[in-house]
Amino acid sequence: MTALSVNINKIALLRNSRGCDEPNVLQFSKDLIKHGAQGITLHPRPDGRHALYSDVTELKKNIDVELNVEGYPSEDFLQMVCEAKPDQCTLVPDPPGALTSDSGWDCEKNMDFLESVVARLKAEGIRVSIFLNPDPVQVNFAMKTGTDRIELYTQAYAETYGTDAFDRTFAGYFAAAARAVELGLVVNAGHDLNQENLTYLRNNLPGLAEVSIGHALISEMLYQGMETTIKNYLDCLS
Repeated sequence: MTALSVNINKIALLRNSRGCDEPNVLQFSKDLIKHGAQGITLHPRPDGRHALYSDVTELKKNIDVELNVEGYPSEDFLQMVCEAKPDQCTLVPDPPGALTSDSGWDCEKNMDFLESVVARLKAEGIRVSIFLNPDPVQVNFAMKTGTDRIELYTQAYAETYGTDAFDRTFAGYFAAAARAVELGLVVNAGHDLNQENLTYLRNNLPGLAEVSIGHALISEMLYQGMETTIKNYLDCLS
């Protein structure tokens, strides 16, 4: 079964909007876990508009499922991750003011930088995943960085799902995932996945170990409730 990691940035954003601690990020995470979430994802950004570095530390100390921390590997970010020691760190090439993640790494151009970051994190016992566009060539270069996993950026998958362009788009994802499996890399995926498009990905993408889902899942939860929404996602992934 592919693991479901819930990105709780939107919960942190809601909390921050009132300058208080409601909803409480830790309690919300515990409730998600109680209903079946197999991991929690945070993507703290430099402006602190949603998830905070302090959230990472608190969650690591108090939850009993995998904690995945995403972000651009600035020195401040890396120091925080190495101190908190989440189970996984997903490296994303976001500039400081990015609204959301919108592309994967060019691992060839950033090889030296990524190699040093991956080595630093792995020396702390942290599993590393590199955020990638669905390009088998980039998978080859990602392998050379020493990363444990790749996370495929699935916006194009989601945008073309159910359209005439889907088969061509998905062929790129299939090729990238198949190449990762061939090289011994584990495959994660995330961005714009939802209850409508997730089952096809689970059934057809080689080696899919984990999905990270936030915006759609939290939005659907407003209508369906937490328990039903998590159950529906787990059904999609089973």
